[in-house]
Amino acid sequence: MKIISEPDKGMYDALNKGARLAHGEIVGQINADDYYEPDAVQTMAELYERENYALAWGSINVITKNGNMIKHAKRGLLWTTSHWCHPAAFASRKILLEYPYPLINSHDDFDFATHVYLDGKKIMPIDKVISNFTFGGMSTQKSFREAKKRLDEIYGIYKKYGMSKFYYLHRLLFETVKYILT
Repeated sequence: MKIISEPDKGMYDALNKGARLAHGEIVGQINADDYYEPDAVQTMAELYERENYALAWGSINVITKNGNMIKHAKRGLLWTTSHWCHPAAFASRKILLEYPYPLINSHDDFDFATHVYLDGKKIMPIDKVISNFTFGGMSTQKSFREAKKRLDEIYGIYKKYGMSKFYYLHRLLFETVKYILT
């Protein structure tokens, strides 16, 4: 198993520490270059009050140098990163403590979400913009090497949890489209 680089490990290690230090019932974990919509915390808290979710995420406004686009939150027939984005995710503190980020690669957030999903915990997407995501961070670097690295890391998560080899093809297609469009 490949261990992630220190900068990546530092981010997820800090998120694990933040969850341990948190006092609320739910925790949002947003990246330093992203920001919440003004009503994000209220929206996710009210959803938690109604649904008592383990993990929920909202839509994000993706901010690029060429304009903005909405990545809609939903859960499709396949469990993929296509409709998931950590800067719009909130989880119960209890779940974050039970399923800490594994500190394996730069997609530990999706590993966490996949583990929670496969263990049958209550997850809920909400199609409302919760956060603003600044395109260009570590998960969106444009190079063939970075696209291949993302493909291997995310497919590694599927493989770790015994999911179908079909996910490799899905991820290959996703990374190809992302590479062409960005």
